[in-house]
Amino acid sequence: MFGLTKDELRLLRGLDSAGKIQDYLDSITINHEPEGDTCLSPRRVMRERRAHCLESAMLAAVAFRLHGQPPLVLDLTSNVHDFDHVIALYKRHGCWGAVSKTNHAVLRFREPVYRTLRELVLSYFHEYFNEDGYKTLRSYSRPVDLSRFDSQGWITSEDDVWFVERYLYDVKHYPLLNRAQIATLRKAHPMEMKAGEIVEWKAAG
Repeated sequence: MFGLTKDELRLLRGLDSAGKIQDYLDSITINHEPEGDTCLSPRRVMRERRAHCLESAMLAAVAFRLHGQPPLVLDLTSNVHDFDHVIALYKRHGCWGAVSKTNHAVLRFREPVYRTLRELVLSYFHEYFNEDGYKTLRSYSRPVDLSRFDSQGWITSEDDVWFVERYLYDVKHYPLLNRAQIATLRKAHPMEMKAGEIVEWKAAG
């Protein structure tokens, strides 16, 4: 199925809940990309046991797909002073949740309690700040169904699947704030900034 091996299918089929998918992603190291930028396919993530947020979201999407949900991801975009973030979406009892990998204490898993995608995205807003304490989350994409890339072999490719990243960059995004709201944003408290320095996986060397 989807070109996956029996062992790969066994692993993914064992991830039969959002919690189990999140636990698996938490068990593998963050991808610090020591050899340069990557966009690893789910097959390579399983084999190399490393992933950044987009790579993790793609693997989560495959696992959700094998259990009857569409393989949806969503792009969270920041201003120029921070990094974007990608999450995998799932739905339970009519509400949205998210599976997410990050090296920091926040921007992680979300329970399926959000009635709309905007509600879900706003749950990331307060803690989405850069090293200077400025809150930087600005927009979010429409959900992207990764099955659109099946013909390009996104699940099992041995090459980086940059076409997924490019599509997420170009797809329609919805702004969260207007200029007046941005102008009056309060910086994160020093205690919050200190907590934001905690990382789970330290870069080698």
